[in-house]
Amino acid sequence: MIVPMPMILPLLSFMDPGRLWWLAVPVALALLYLGLLYKNRASRGSDALLRRILPRDALWKRHLSVIASLLSLASLVVAYARPQTMTNVPRDRATIVVAIDVSRSMMATDVTPTRLDAAKDGANQFINTLPANFNVALVAFAGTAEIKMPPTTDRSAVQRAIDALTLQPSTAIGEGIYTSLQALTLAPEDPQHPDDPAPGVIVLLSDGATNIGRDSAGAAEQAKKQNVPIYTIAYGTPGGYVYENGVRQSVAVDHAELADVARISGGKPYSADSLDKLSSVYRTITQQIGYVKEPHEITDRYAGIALLLAFLAGVGVISLAARWP
Repeated sequence: MIVPMPMILPLLSFMDPGRLWWLAVPVALALLYLGLLYKNRASRGSDALLRRILPRDALWKRHLSVIASLLSLASLVVAYARPQTMTNVPRDRATIVVAIDVSRSMMATDVTPTRLDAAKDGANQFINTLPANFNVALVAFAGTAEIKMPPTTDRSAVQRAIDALTLQPSTAIGEGIYTSLQALTLAPEDPQHPDDPAPGVIVLLSDGATNIGRDSAGAAEQAKKQNVPIYTIAYGTPGGYVYENGVRQSVAVDHAELADVARISGGKPYSADSLDKLSSVYRTITQQIGYVKEPHEITDRYAGIALLLAFLAGVGVISLAARWP
């Protein structure tokens, strides 16, 4: 049984928490030691005699030895209770759909060299950070959406598909989501667990708002029903612009729609205005979707701490004893 002990050690849980009552022993010994110190100080005669017998530097060694001994005992009790902490463990498998906006606004150069080129670089870095047994699919969307690569563990094939993306007119975020959900259905079954579908996640990058196709909020609702969270990345800067037929047009990044998509689907919204920030966002997403937190026993860690403290206490005692005839 794992029981959290927030009042004692906020980052730990224990497999045998009842054993923590043994912490009362070092606490009681510490109180006893403090009581003896108070009693000795109250007696001037004995205190003066103690100072004549023991050199002054022996007092701090004595205190250090006692403190180290008590802390060693406390660490042993913690180890005896079999402590655990949460650690990141790679998921066995999952299917990740990388959905990239290829609308013409992605030619803006506010992100060097262009939004689309930087998005390609970021996506390629991202898929290489995912566990090797994850399936990755690629969906490109503009006025329509298309599965450019069905779910596969072949990272090179996905990267080639990413590098081949080209610009198209309009933005249909809703269509991109629906097509991403369709891509998830193409994921291969696990031979060992054919009836157990792998977790599905959509990572959607866009710089604008929907101006054609089905509503993105409705698509996000459908993703939620299928238990597929959408992690959105609003990519670009407020000062982005492109030239259409010689006319300069503002293509400022739109955060609102993408934030709503993430919230409705149960995912998280992010934003980035450079390749470095995009890479950082992708690393964060990798940690969230590529790993799960599981308890890991760390009894040996506290046993090692107890051994080190016992060694310090022993050195202090030997140092004190060496002064006696």
